[in-house]
Amino acid sequence: MSTTEFTADAKQEMWGHPKGLYVCFFTELWERFSFYGMKFLLVLYLTKYHLFTDAEGLDVLGAYAGLVYAIPVIGGMLADKYLGPRKAVTFGAILLVIGHLLMAVEGEQAAIVDGVLTQDLAALNVFYLALAFIIMGVGFLKPNISTIVGKLYEDGDARRDSGFTIFYMGINIGSFTATLLCGWLGETYGWGYGFGAAGVGMLLGLIFFLRGQKFLYGHAEPDNPEALKKSALGPINVEWMIYLLSLAAIPLVWFVVQREAWVHSGQWVLLALAAGFMMFYAFMKSTPVERNRILVLIVLITSTIVFWALFEQAGASMTLFADRVMDRSIFGWEAKASQFGSLNAGFIILLAPVFAWLWVWLSKRNLEPSTPAKFGLGLIQAGLGFGALVLGATMPEQSGKVAWIWLVLAYLLHTTGELALSPVGLSAVTKLAPKKIVGFSMGTWFLATALSETLATRLSKFAAFDADASASMTMAEQVAKYTELFDFLMWLGIGAGIFMLIITPLLKKGMHGVH
Repeated sequence: MSTTEFTADAKQEMWGHPKGLYVCFFTELWERFSFYGMKFLLVLYLTKYHLFTDAEGLDVLGAYAGLVYAIPVIGGMLADKYLGPRKAVTFGAILLVIGHLLMAVEGEQAAIVDGVLTQDLAALNVFYLALAFIIMGVGFLKPNISTIVGKLYEDGDARRDSGFTIFYMGINIGSFTATLLCGWLGETYGWGYGFGAAGVGMLLGLIFFLRGQKFLYGHAEPDNPEALKKSALGPINVEWMIYLLSLAAIPLVWFVVQREAWVHSGQWVLLALAAGFMMFYAFMKSTPVERNRILVLIVLITSTIVFWALFEQAGASMTLFADRVMDRSIFGWEAKASQFGSLNAGFIILLAPVFAWLWVWLSKRNLEPSTPAKFGLGLIQAGLGFGALVLGATMPEQSGKVAWIWLVLAYLLHTTGELALSPVGLSAVTKLAPKKIVGFSMGTWFLATALSETLATRLSKFAAFDADASASMTMAEQVAKYTELFDFLMWLGIGAGIFMLIITPLLKKGMHGVH
C-alpha cells in the first residue's frame, strides 16, 4: 500500500478516533480475556489441585508474571529493529493460542497418602510448557500492540490520552468477562474448562487482528522490510530466524519459570541494563530536551514498581484472602474467590469513560493534573485500598470472617488509582521517549512491571501459611496474618504517593511541555 493510500485511510475515524484504535481494542480485549481467564485461577489451581504450599504456588505465580512482563523488552527491541509491530503482534498471538490451549491439560489431582504427596509430574511439565508459550507470546504482543495505538495519533494530538483510556477499557472488558466465566468454569466444573475457555478467547483475538490490519494505516509495518528478507543462515532469512530462535528459547523459559529466584535476580539485572541504555541514549544520542524527558520517564517507570507491587496483590494475597477468610456470600449467592478479580475490570468498564472525559474537561480549563501528579494520586489510592481491608478486619462478622464489601471497596480504590496512573503512563512512554526507542522504552515499562510482579508475590508470602498450619489457626489468627501485610502495604502506597506529589514540579519542568 502506498503512502498516499495510508494517508487516505488515516482520515477514516469512528467516534472521534482512528479505526485502527478499535482493531487494537478488540485484539487486546481477547488477549486479556485469555490472560486473566487463567491468572486468578493460577494460585488456587496449584494449591488446591496440585497441592502446592502457599509459598510454592506464589513462587510459580511470581516467576510466570515476572517473565510475562520482562520478555516484552526483547519483543519491543525486535519489533523496533526488524519485525515491526504488526508481525510481532501476529507471531505473539499464535504462541499465546498454543500456550493457553495447553493449559487445559490438568492431569490427575494430587493426593497425600500416608503422609506422602503424589503429584502428576507429566501434567505439571505440560503446565510449565504452557506457561512458557504464553510468556513468549506476551513478549511479542504486549509492548507492540500499545506502540501501535501511540502511532495512530500525530504528535500533540489531544486525543491521545483519551484514546489510550478507551484502549485500556478494552483490556478490562476482556478481563471482566474472563475472570467471571473462566473462574466459574474452573472452580465449578474443572480447572481445564476454565483454562480451555481462555484459549478460545485468544484464538478469537488472533482472528480479529488478522482481519483488521488494513485499518492500521501502515504504521505497524517494519521500517526496513528488505532487511527481513536478507539471508541469516543459508535459505533462512532474518524474519524466520527470529521466529525459529524464539521457539528454540521456549525450553529455556520452561526451565526458568520453575525457578523464581533466578527470575527475580534476572529482573534486577535486566532493569539496570535497560535503565543504563536509556541513560546512555539520553546523554550520548539525544538533544537536551529529549534527555530531560528520558530522565523524567525513568523516574515515572521507577514509581510504577511500587504501584504494581501493591496492585498485583490481587492475584496473590487478595485471592487467598478471599478464599480463606472472607465471607463470599452475596445476597444468598456464593461467589468464587477467583471471581472477585473481576471487580477491578468491572470498575474500569464503568469508570474509564468518566476518566477519559474528565481529563479532556479539565484540560480545556487548564486544570488537568500533570502526569507525575496523576502517578502520585494513583499510588495514594493503591495504599488506601489496603486501608479498606485493614478497617474491615477490625469489624469481622459473627463467623470471624471479613465482609465481602471491604474487598469491593479495596478494588474500587485500586481501580481509580490504576486509571490515574496506568493508561496515562502508557501514553507518557509514547510521548516522552524518542521515536527510535519507543518500543524499547515500552518494553522497559513492562520490565519494571515484571519486577513488581515478583516483589508482589514475595510480599504476599509474608501472609502465607500452609493447609496444615491453617487447620490449627483460629479464623481471627488467619485474618490477623493478612491484616499485618495489608497495613504495611497501605503505608507504603501512601508514602510513595506523597513523595511523587512533592517532586511533581521538578518532573513537570523536565517534560518540556509534554502533558
